[in-house]
Amino acid sequence: MIDTAFARTMARYGRWQNRSLVAAAGTLTDAERWMDRGAFFRSIAETLNHILWDDRIWLARLWCDDAVIREIGARHPYTEAPRDWLDYAGQRKALDDEIVAWADRLTEADLSQAIRWVRGGERVETEFGFKLVHMMNHQTHHRGQVHAMLTAAGTRPEPTDLQMLEKLGG
Repeated sequence: MIDTAFARTMARYGRWQNRSLVAAAGTLTDAERWMDRGAFFRSIAETLNHILWDDRIWLARLWCDDAVIREIGARHPYTEAPRDWLDYAGQRKALDDEIVAWADRLTEADLSQAIRWVRGGERVETEFGFKLVHMMNHQTHHRGQVHAMLTAAGTRPEPTDLQMLEKLGG
């Protein structure tokens, strides 16, 4: 389905876009970040926390780490997410760096293997590459929502065009 170049590109794209959104959101007050803006996850902060939580759980699934899946899944992603902005920004940066380093280690064989994880109490099996694409697509989808909220709030996040990655985000 995909190759390692795709995984590495999307990991770097995600890190670049998250840096852009964190920088733009950092210009807002805490109240403005948590303000209900009518989005699916209500606020900028809650949507960013959702992406952080979901990235963690999908990585645990991709790594077939049932203990981490149970630990992350037992926490409510919004009430136990980082409330402090600097804490959030630090966790986001660390996770993005971890995702990039992990993507750099992926092999073509990794991408075609089957992964097993639990969904709704049932153990399911899915192709690793397919779920990696899902994780990257999910990030992009919700970052688009955050980008729109930030723009409406008067901030200026960087462009989201993938072709700008080399020029702006490296």
